[in-house]
Amino acid sequence: MKVTEGQLVDPGGNFAVIAGRFNDFIVERLIAGCRDGLRLHGIDPDTRAELIWVPGAMEIPLAASLAAQSGRFAGIIALGAVIRGATPHFDLVSNAVANGCGRVALDQSVPVSFGVLTTDTVEQAIERAGTKAGNNGWNAALAAIQMVSLQRALGA
Repeated sequence: MKVTEGQLVDPGGNFAVIAGRFNDFIVERLIAGCRDGLRLHGIDPDTRAELIWVPGAMEIPLAASLAAQSGRFAGIIALGAVIRGATPHFDLVSNAVANGCGRVALDQSVPVSFGVLTTDTVEQAIERAGTKAGNNGWNAALAAIQMVSLQRALGA
């Protein structure tokens, strides 16, 4: 059986990094991890990535859609932090952002990697933004590289 998969090598093209400002003390760490992931895989984030700030996680899917429609980006990396509070707002935002990013990828045929943290506590968010649980920004950058590579390997 022939196997086709994305590679962790520079697939070419530019990347949009969409970042929600809400909980920016966490998101800044995700951005740093994303930059490192891109750089260590041969993509200079200063010349081949554009950071696009939005007010919060809820606005990430629209910005991702606009970035995809622009035709300027081979891949999109969504970064944000949604931390559970005492209201059902967390569930509404988390679901809307995840579904919206997935829809953008399918509707626009542009890979969108999901580096939006959805955690119960601030401590869990900190763990996933560069301490003992790794850095979701790094993971999202690598997923984007692999998916752009896969898209090119499939001739799409």
